[in-house]
Amino acid sequence: MMLSDFIRHAPDNSFSRRHSIWQRMHIDIYLFLALLILALAGLVVLYSASGADWGAVYRQGLRFLIGFAAMFIVAQMDPRIFQQWSGIVYVFGVVLLIAVLVLGIGAKGAQRWLAIPGLFRFQPSEIMKISVPVIMAWYISRYSLPPKFKHIIGAAVLLVIPCVLILEQPDLGTSLLIAASGIFVIFLAGLSWKFIASAVVLGVGSLPAAWIFVLREYQKQRVLTFLNPESDPLGAGWNIIQSKTAIGSGGLYGKGYLLGTQSQLDFLPESHTDFIIAVLSEEFGFVGATVLLSLYVVIFIRGMLISVRARDNFCRLLAGSLTLTFFIYVFVNIGMVSGLLPVVGVPLPLVSYGGTSIVTLLTSFGILMSISTHQRV
Repeated sequence: MMLSDFIRHAPDNSFSRRHSIWQRMHIDIYLFLALLILALAGLVVLYSASGADWGAVYRQGLRFLIGFAAMFIVAQMDPRIFQQWSGIVYVFGVVLLIAVLVLGIGAKGAQRWLAIPGLFRFQPSEIMKISVPVIMAWYISRYSLPPKFKHIIGAAVLLVIPCVLILEQPDLGTSLLIAASGIFVIFLAGLSWKFIASAVVLGVGSLPAAWIFVLREYQKQRVLTFLNPESDPLGAGWNIIQSKTAIGSGGLYGKGYLLGTQSQLDFLPESHTDFIIAVLSEEFGFVGATVLLSLYVVIFIRGMLISVRARDNFCRLLAGSLTLTFFIYVFVNIGMVSGLLPVVGVPLPLVSYGGTSIVTLLTSFGILMSISTHQRV
């Protein structure tokens, strides 16, 4: 019996679930507990990675409160609301991305933020992390699956516009992640393997052109450093060399909480943001890193189950894309910190110090909970 057949013929326990307090609150309790434990673990690691800075922990905790509140609010909405507003939010996000190129605030050679005078600043690209998979799931689900070639082209246009605008900021990491979220929607819609193979060949063939015409000098340097970090151990290769040293020196059980030499003695740059898992690995060892990864696996499995059990094609495509994109976040961050991928500035979800990204990520989990708890009537 196929998995889909098993799910289709499984006993319907929706009646009893609807009468649980969590179901009435539209909270998927398994997903919520895993996210809460991960957030608390992130605060513990952040305290060490930030040099015992309670201010950083307080600010991160406040962002978690805002993020969980956003998650709860979004979870109350019926998934049909996401369909109805997908186009408006997408166009609004594209307008904000254009505004960034004209009016944006620059920092460290990049122009990625818009400021609300006297209040706060934010990254419009974060909006597109949710808007792109929603608009593409809406577009693809309007037609019969698997999608026809002309529908794939239409979806690709919706995907390319924000990716190009974000690439101009420049923000290669976010652009690639948003591209991945859209590609996952198309993939889950049921592409033939011939089409997938053709796309892979085309992508590999376009790499030389991308190297010459798309990548900027600092991005090329990151790739070259990835291939040979020892070529500039005190410059471009410093981060990855120190990161691998921290991970390896943790051993099986680690050096102990607040006792990591690479982070506490400031050998490890960006220890509280992109390279925070190196801090955890040094202080808690292989065992601590495995526990953290296990939490991510639980979240991933739960998200995919929500996708499989979703009530319609739109919900299935959207839940699957959001879950797979979350997995890509984790995979890319751990890959770059351990030297398996080039450094692209992707934070570790719910553990790295961050602002808008935390709220955006928890909002996306609110969408997953909405899909999970709003069953077919």
